[in-house]
Amino acid sequence: MSDEPHIPRKPAGTPDDPYDPLQYFISLFDGRKASESAKKQRADTIEGVLKERIVDGDKKGLEDDLDTAMKTHPPLFIINDILLAGMKVVGELFGAGKMQLPFVLQSAETMKKAVSHLERFMEKIDGQQKGTIVLATVKGDVHDIGKNLVDIILTNNGYKVINLGIKQPIANIITAINENKPDAVGLSGLLVKSTVVMRENLQELTQLGFNLPVLLGGAALTRAYVEEDCVEAYGSGRVAYAQDAFDGLDLMNKLADGKFDEHLEEAKKRKHNRPSNAKAKQRWSQNEVAAQDLIGKELRPMEVEALKIKRQELASQVSVPTPPFWGSKIIDNVPMRALIPYLNEQMLYTFHWGFKKAGKTLEEYWKWVETDVKPILKRLLDECEAENILEPKAAYGYFKCAAHNNDIVIFDEAGIKEIGRYALPRQDKDGGICVADFFRDIDSGERDVLAMQVVTAGQKVADVARDWFANNRYQDYLYLHGLGVEIAESLAEFIHKRIRTELGFGIEDDRDIKKLLKQGYRGSRYSFGYPALPRLEDQKLLLELLGAQRIGIELSEEFQLHPEQSTSAIVVHHPQAKYFNI
Repeated sequence: MSDEPHIPRKPAGTPDDPYDPLQYFISLFDGRKASESAKKQRADTIEGVLKERIVDGDKKGLEDDLDTAMKTHPPLFIINDILLAGMKVVGELFGAGKMQLPFVLQSAETMKKAVSHLERFMEKIDGQQKGTIVLATVKGDVHDIGKNLVDIILTNNGYKVINLGIKQPIANIITAINENKPDAVGLSGLLVKSTVVMRENLQELTQLGFNLPVLLGGAALTRAYVEEDCVEAYGSGRVAYAQDAFDGLDLMNKLADGKFDEHLEEAKKRKHNRPSNAKAKQRWSQNEVAAQDLIGKELRPMEVEALKIKRQELASQVSVPTPPFWGSKIIDNVPMRALIPYLNEQMLYTFHWGFKKAGKTLEEYWKWVETDVKPILKRLLDECEAENILEPKAAYGYFKCAAHNNDIVIFDEAGIKEIGRYALPRQDKDGGICVADFFRDIDSGERDVLAMQVVTAGQKVADVARDWFANNRYQDYLYLHGLGVEIAESLAEFIHKRIRTELGFGIEDDRDIKKLLKQGYRGSRYSFGYPALPRLEDQKLLLELLGAQRIGIELSEEFQLHPEQSTSAIVVHHPQAKYFNI
C-alpha cells in the first residue's frame, strides 16, 4: 500500500448523484495513486476482499460486500475474524512506518462503517467486545486529540471505550469505574502539570483500594516517569506507559490475553537496568514543574548590585522603543488568508497531521508535499472559509515596565503606579539569566516597554472538530484540529510581527519565512507554562490588562486558555532576548 494520497478530479455531479463536497474531501485521502489502484488485483475470496477494504480504507460498495459475506458467515465472525484481521495489518503497517496516520484513520472510518452496517443484523452487541476501558483527559487539561485517537483505534479493534472527555476530576473517573466495571483505565494529558495530576490520581485510587490496570499517555510523560514515579504511587503497581494509540492497543491486547503482568515485569527490569544519569534526564517533566520553585528566591545584596550593573550594560545596547499607544487594542476580524504566510507547514504536516518521510529523502518528501499534501490544505482552508469555521481574533497592547530583582513590574501610563508584576525564575547557576534581565532596572530612572498579546482561532473550530469526531469523520477531525492549532500559532506570529513593526524594528526580520519562524527577528515572545514563565496563573493578569473577554477568551479553573486553540505571551524587545532553559 502506498502512503501517498490520490487527488481525484472534482466531479461535476448530476441530479441523481449530486456532488457532495464533504464526501469529495474525504476522497482526497485515498492513500494510493490511481495507476497503482488499477494494477492491484482484487482478492479471490470475499474474506480477502473485506480485509483489503479495511487496509485500503475503501468504503465504496462496502455494504454490498458485507451482505455477500453474511451469506456464509454470521456478522460477529465477520467483525472478529475478518475485519479485525485487517485492522491488525493496519497496526503492523503503521508500526513499521509503512502507513501514515491519516490513512490509519481512513481504515478506522471504514471499519466503523462496516460494524455499523453489521450491527443491524446482530441480536446483541453488549458484552461482545474484547474488553472495556474508561478514558479521560485529567483535570485541568483541555487537550483531547491524543485521547480521541486512542478511542478511535481501540473502538475499531474490538474494545468498548467509555470516553469521559477533557478536564475530568478523579471523582468523575471513579464514578465511571464503578458504573462500567472496566478492565482498565486510561489517563491522558498534554501539559507538564498533568503528569503531576496523574500521579495524584493514582495515589487516590490506591487509597480507595483500586488495583485495576492504568494506562498513561501524553506528550509530557516519559517512560521513566511512568515506570518509576507513577508505579510507585499506585499500590498495585499495575501502571503502564502508552507512547501512542497503537501502544495502547498493544497493552489492551496483552491485558485481554493475560500477558499484561508479564509486560509489567519487563518494565521492572528496565527500571533496574536504567543508568542513574539517564533516569535523571528522563524526568524532565518534573524538572519543568520545579522551575516554579525558583520563583521568589531572594537575592543577596551583592547579587542585587551585580544584577543592576548587568542590566545597565544591557540597557546601553538599545534604546526604549516608543509604541503607537499605551494600553490594549483588539482585532476581532483577522483575515484568515493573511495568516497563511505564517503557517508552520512542517509542524502541520508532520506533527499534527502525521505525514512522515517514510523512507523518502528530504527533497522527495517536500516534492510530494507540494504536489499531494498542499492540495489537502487548500481544500480544507476553502471549506473553513466557506463555513466560517475559523474565527481568528487577537488582543495586544503596550505597558510601561521595569525590572525589580527577578520580577517584571508593570506600571500605569504615567509610569508611577504599579498595576501588576510577574515574578519569574532565574537559572539556578552562576550568571543565570531571567526574562526580567532584558528590561531597565526599576532604579534606573527610565521606564521600559512590555508588549503582551493573546490570540485565538475561536471556539467554533473546536466545536466542529468535536462534531466530526462524533460523526466518525476521523480524518477530517485530525486535519481540522491540527489546522486550528497552527492557525492560532500563525496568528501569534502575525501579531508579534505587528508589534515589532509598531515598535520600529520590524525591518530587522529575516526575509526567509522559515528562518523567521525560528526566531529570525529581534527580541523574543515568551509563552506561559514554559520554564521561563512557568506559572499558567500569571495569564490572569495578562487577560485583565488586555481585556481578553472582548474576544471571547477566558481562563479555566486550572488556568487553561479557553477556547483551546488559543495562546498568550509577553513580548520582549531587547535583541539579546532569546529562548533559554531554566
